[in-house]
Amino acid sequence: MGVKVLVVDDSSFFRRRVSEIVSKDPDLEVIGTAANGAEAVKLAAQLKPQVITMDIEMPVMDGITAVREIMAQTPTPILMFSSLTHDGAKATLDALEAGALDFLPKRFEDIATNKDDAIKLLQQRVKALGRRRLFRPITPRPAVTKPAVAPTRTAMSVVKDKAPVQPSRAKASIRPSGKKYKLLAIGTSTGGPVALQRILTQLPTHYPHPILIVQHMPAAFTPAFAARLNGLCKINVKEAQSGDTLQPGCAYLAPGGMQMMLERGGSHGRVKIVAGNAEMNYKPCVDITFASASKLVGGDVLAVVLTGMGADGREGARMLKGAGATIWAQDEASCVVYGMPQAVTAAGLSSKSIALDDMAEAIMRESGGQ
Repeated sequence: MGVKVLVVDDSSFFRRRVSEIVSKDPDLEVIGTAANGAEAVKLAAQLKPQVITMDIEMPVMDGITAVREIMAQTPTPILMFSSLTHDGAKATLDALEAGALDFLPKRFEDIATNKDDAIKLLQQRVKALGRRRLFRPITPRPAVTKPAVAPTRTAMSVVKDKAPVQPSRAKASIRPSGKKYKLLAIGTSTGGPVALQRILTQLPTHYPHPILIVQHMPAAFTPAFAARLNGLCKINVKEAQSGDTLQPGCAYLAPGGMQMMLERGGSHGRVKIVAGNAEMNYKPCVDITFASASKLVGGDVLAVVLTGMGADGREGARMLKGAGATIWAQDEASCVVYGMPQAVTAAGLSSKSIALDDMAEAIMRESGGQ
């Protein structure tokens, strides 16, 4: 029996189009459609779909409110459709924070240049979500007051954390290796925005290393995502720009549609943003950033591969591992999609598989962040 799908959109044309695409896959079955969020909440309870595709802007009840209601009453994996605009990015991030698991551009030409590829990707995403368990939505945290400029190591040492991280199972189960690091690198895709927020909001202001983040995300989304993380985290988070000198306690998010690399400069290295090969499947690409880090920083890297579809990060992790770096993967049970972590684990590159709720604590203990 196929994955049961509920399609929600106020446009009858879009409901019909998505339903047709989903139904073409023998492993998927559309069991209902809704024209607004209120109908979606009602049908989710009645029909018990395994996946819901959800529009954001709708009459009666918008998609974000519907996500909150569904996650409170009938928790179901939800795939959002979003416009590639600044407002669309903010709304999509709100939906993910409310409990949605994934998103795709609403215009199919924005999903992929080839129509067949766009259709295949939509079907793959729906099937992937239909196989996964659900996790509790993130409770929004108040914005953190921080210095107006990116802190240096000295500046960070005099700022006290307002909310110290509570001990977790990681303290008992994961012992630090004693290895010294110069960089933390994180790669992720589907499910990554929520996973990154859970991890980064737990890192203290005095976290001792720069952090590189590669999240598969459109160009319109990364500025809003970086700004949101920066407002929630005690560390600084910014969308990376060419020429950024890496600073401890600052996270650099690869800009959508581009590639993030490292070059020599300053005491920790400098960011270099390039357009990259037009034929690359991922922009930004975890493999490219990890490979660049392996050449500049060598073995002094703690690299973490989080939830995501596909195998991006495996070859970059292979290069890092060859240089002596430490590779960790998120465990299967806590992933939205286990593809990327599974790829590095199956290749024998990851030394630990760690639950998402334990990851921040493990990172801090391993890298001397507390």
